[in-house]
Amino acid sequence: MTDSRATYKEAGVDIEAGNSFVQKIKPLVKATFRPEVMTEIGGFGGLFSLNAAKYKNPVLVSGTDGVGTKLKLAFLADRHDTVGIDLVAMCVNDIIVQGAEPLFFLDYLATGHLEPEKAARIVAGIADGCKQAGCALIGGETAEMPGFYSDGEYDMAGFTVGVVEKEQIIDGSSITVGNRLIGIASSGLHSNGYSLARRIIFDRMGLSIHDQIPGLGATVADTLLTPTRIYARAVLNLLKDFPINGIAHITGGGLIDNVPRILPRLCKACFTLDSWQRPLIFDQLALHGKVEQLEMYRTFNMGIGMVLAVAEADVDDILARLQGLGETAWVIGEVQPRNEDQQQVELH
Repeated sequence: MTDSRATYKEAGVDIEAGNSFVQKIKPLVKATFRPEVMTEIGGFGGLFSLNAAKYKNPVLVSGTDGVGTKLKLAFLADRHDTVGIDLVAMCVNDIIVQGAEPLFFLDYLATGHLEPEKAARIVAGIADGCKQAGCALIGGETAEMPGFYSDGEYDMAGFTVGVVEKEQIIDGSSITVGNRLIGIASSGLHSNGYSLARRIIFDRMGLSIHDQIPGLGATVADTLLTPTRIYARAVLNLLKDFPINGIAHITGGGLIDNVPRILPRLCKACFTLDSWQRPLIFDQLALHGKVEQLEMYRTFNMGIGMVLAVAEADVDDILARLQGLGETAWVIGEVQPRNEDQQQVELH
């Protein structure tokens, strides 16, 4: 038995490293602040002043999510500056489907051993995502838990709050037969389906993280670590001038499971599969994994990150606006009547 005094650092938790990390991220966080933010980073809670006079009947909308096993690829590639964007995207994309403007964001980062430089790169990505979404990063938590995570690994989760006028909440109830379905392009896999993608690429195809994927001219790391696209600014811009009857964020479950979440009971979504440009990575995954079509469309976004249900008369103007905003979009289907015994999604 040793007579030396036990310390927290000797047990694996370095308070000084934590303090160093906070100093590194302060300017990154402050760059995301909106005028409503009332506190600096480092407080026990983040204060955000909601200017109630700006709204008639404000409703707060919240969302939380993580990045999932996409983090495994970040570990392999030692690339940590984009997964923070994914974290923000998965949260804010969920609340904008109801018409909410993202206001602020909080993150939780947990690791076995805190490396301030690496953690700062992660938070730099979170700050970048917040700036893309127009929300403020007003706080977070970093947990150092020795023995809980493998060396070099971490996990993170995020939480966002937005606001929408009660009369302007988008819930799909105004979707009608004849509405057109506009798909906005994804940037790739986003943050879903990675357990299957990793199995196909590493086990079936025998590739390593820095190998090129056949037919793509890009490495596994470059392709699969492309950050999730954030649609907040584009959707909020559309909502200023166009009635959007329903919006679906295409995440886990793909088009098959996510679009029915916004459809009225006696409506179905009919998609024309050759109406949009599918990124080649999905074809490679289907080919080398021998994945059936239904499984592909239920696991991956297949090149579509958001689906908008709109009146036919507004389609051309909405597509033109999206193009002007830097988004790629197509009419990928329409809403049709449905019998009780029919599925709510059809692929043609």
